[in-house]
Amino acid sequence: MTLSQFEIQEIDQTVLLWLDDVRQQTLAAMTQELNVGTKNNPRDLVTNVDRANETFLNTKIRAFDPEAHIVSEEGFGDQQLDMQGHVWFVDPIDGTMNFIKEKSDFAIMIGLYIDNQPVLGWILDVMNNVVYHGGPEIGVYANQLRVSAPKNEPLSEGLVLLSGARLLYGMFGYDDIAKAALGFRIIGAAGPSFIRVILGQAVGYSSKMMPWDFAAGQVLAQTLGLSVSDIDGKPLDMLSSNIVLVATNRAHRDILALHQS
Repeated sequence: MTLSQFEIQEIDQTVLLWLDDVRQQTLAAMTQELNVGTKNNPRDLVTNVDRANETFLNTKIRAFDPEAHIVSEEGFGDQQLDMQGHVWFVDPIDGTMNFIKEKSDFAIMIGLYIDNQPVLGWILDVMNNVVYHGGPEIGVYANQLRVSAPKNEPLSEGLVLLSGARLLYGMFGYDDIAKAALGFRIIGAAGPSFIRVILGQAVGYSSKMMPWDFAAGQVLAQTLGLSVSDIDGKPLDMLSSNIVLVATNRAHRDILALHQS
């Protein structure tokens, strides 16, 4: 099913209203004591805000798009087996460790794909009150300001953002990638890292991610002409974890060459 540009803009504006509401709820919850738990390991954290945000957003999606399927982090979505029809991806708090410990560099993210094609993505920088949103039919915006494609710089001329744990253990050639870049940074969250690449503040970002971590960012990055793939240069599997690489076209080639060497 193909949507008109008007329909896409209507969806975009509707989701922006949801994100404004969920931002206010998140900020209010941050003034209270958080209920913090763990999932797969002691560093894989979850809070009452993650769960409340996911419940809120999934409820909004189901009312707005009843036939859609939802892939979301905290277990309130569907057990999705394919990418047919409308598939929404929800990350209710991206960078939960940052959210708990730093109160910054975390995001709320939503992505919409139709028949496996990227349609719209939203990354809400909660603390700075900026939503990076859009898609191939309407372009990319920071709130209402159009975002231009970043300069196509090589790895040697820019910063690269990497997963700290995998860099520490020398996995996926990250140590060589970090040495070849002008500099490297560790942010600890997918959304804020995607934002930096989209804005041209970094030439690339790579980490192991789940679908809700990269779905929104992939829409925005590809719309701006950036390359998005797994670390071997293959298209991402939208329903499983991937070692994701998003970068300028030149940095993407540089990083793939280092990884494969």
